[in-house]
Amino acid sequence: MAHEFTLRVYYEDTDLAGLVYYANYLKFIERARSEYVRELGIDQAAMKDGGLVFAVSRVEADYIQPAKYDDLLTVRTTITRKTAARLTLTQEIRRGDTRLFEAVVTIVCLDETGRPQRLPAGFRA
Repeated sequence: MAHEFTLRVYYEDTDLAGLVYYANYLKFIERARSEYVRELGIDQAAMKDGGLVFAVSRVEADYIQPAKYDDLLTVRTTITRKTAARLTLTQEIRRGDTRLFEAVVTIVCLDETGRPQRLPAGFRA
């Protein structure tokens, strides 16, 4: 199952050269993951109140082509691997048909002491 999230590049997202600043791609994919989790019906605030949080444990990123001010981008998120406490996602950012960025992100579910815990039911289903 894949999820798509659309966003526009604002002036604040760019560097002196007018290109999206490299760290902002990580913000874009974070937003897309948050929306995906929300659409799965998982309330992260309630999870936190219950002593569980998601944490990124690994990111492997490839910057392929730059995005620019006012570009309309689509972030596509796909779950590629799932264990009891960990998810691996592939996230791709495109401008139309042009692939600009790709990341493989590993996320782990943790309790308040930092120990891995089972993923919420919405992910296990």
